[in-house]
Amino acid sequence: MKITIVAGARPNFMKLAPIVRAIETAMTQGKNISYRLVYTGCQEDTSIDPSLFSDLHMCKPHAYLGVSETNATLLAANIMIAFDKELTNNPAHLVLVIDDLTATMSCAIVAKKQGIKVAHLVAGTRSFDLNMPKEINRMITDGLSDYLFTAGSNANRNLNQTGTEEGHVYHVGNILIDNIRFNRNRFIKPIWFDTLNLESKKYLLLTLNRRLLIGNPLLLKTLLEAVIKESKGMPIVVPVHTYVKEAILKLNINAANLHLLPSQGYLSFGYLMSNALGVITDSGNLAEETTFLGVPCITLNNYAEHPETWKMGTNELVGEDPIVLKEAMKRMLDNKWKKGELPERWDGRTAERIIQILLD
Repeated sequence: MKITIVAGARPNFMKLAPIVRAIETAMTQGKNISYRLVYTGCQEDTSIDPSLFSDLHMCKPHAYLGVSETNATLLAANIMIAFDKELTNNPAHLVLVIDDLTATMSCAIVAKKQGIKVAHLVAGTRSFDLNMPKEINRMITDGLSDYLFTAGSNANRNLNQTGTEEGHVYHVGNILIDNIRFNRNRFIKPIWFDTLNLESKKYLLLTLNRRLLIGNPLLLKTLLEAVIKESKGMPIVVPVHTYVKEAILKLNINAANLHLLPSQGYLSFGYLMSNALGVITDSGNLAEETTFLGVPCITLNNYAEHPETWKMGTNELVGEDPIVLKEAMKRMLDNKWKKGELPERWDGRTAERIIQILLD
C-alpha cells in the first residue's frame, strides 16, 4: 500500500509524525506499506523552524508543492493543480489528509477525482458555524473520505448526525497525544529558563496566535492586562511569532513579569508546557496536550474542537471575557483547579490503530 500524506501547515506535522513513525515501524516488520510526505507550502517557509523534523523524530517532506496564497480561493485552486501533478507523477493507493485546512479539502478533492481513497485524520470536528472557512473544509473533506479517524465520541456523533456510514468511522483517539507520550522524556529545558529565574510550577505559559484576537488591539490589551493583574507578579512566559510580539509591543504594556520570547522549538515548548503552573492560550491543540499532561489550561475561546478537553480534561473555556478569565486564573493560582481525566483512547497509541486499520 502506497500512502501519500499531506501537510498544509506547521501544526499538521505534529499530528503526522506519529503516523510516519508507525509506518516506518511497519515497514521494518516487512509489512506491505510505504509513504510519501508532501507539504503544500514552500521549502523556505519561515514558519517551519529548522529543528522541527529532528525534534519530531521524522523525515523532511519528500515533496514541496510551493503554494503560498493569502486568498483562500486562489490557495485552493493552486494546491489542487499542484497536487494533481504530484499524484499523477507519484501514484498512491490512499491519500491521508489532516485537520481542516484549505489544503486538507483541496487534496481530498483531487484524490477522489483521481479515484484514490481518502483518509481524514481528526475527522468529525464541528463548530456548526458556516461563517468559519474551516467548517466548510471539514464538511467537504468528511463527505469525501473513505476512512474517518476520530478522536472521540463527540466527533462520532457529529458524523452520525450528517448521515455518514458507520463503517467508515473509526474512533482511534487523539493523535497529538502520541507525540507527547513519545517525546515526554526528550523535552529540552530552554537555555534562557534559568536566566529568567524560572522554577517548575511557578510560572504561567501564555500563547497567542488567533489573528482575529491579535488584530483587535483593544480586546488584546484588555485580556493581557487581566492576565497580568491576576498573576500577582508570577512570571508570565509568552513565546510568540514576530507579528504577535509587534502587536503586543504596540499596546505599551509595562509589566516586569511579562516575558516576550521568540517562538520555541517543539521539544523546548513541550518542556515549558509540562512544567508550567498553568497555560493560557487561544490554541485548541494546547488544551488537548495539557489534558494529557494534567496541566491546568484556560482557553480564550468559546469553542473547542474536542469538547472532551473541558468536559473531562483540565481545560476551561472563558471566551474573550476578562471577568471570566480573572475568575478562572484565581482558581488556577489558588490550586483549586479541577483534576481532569483522560478521554477514551487518548493513550498515545492512535497511530498504531490507524496503520493497523489501513493494513487490514
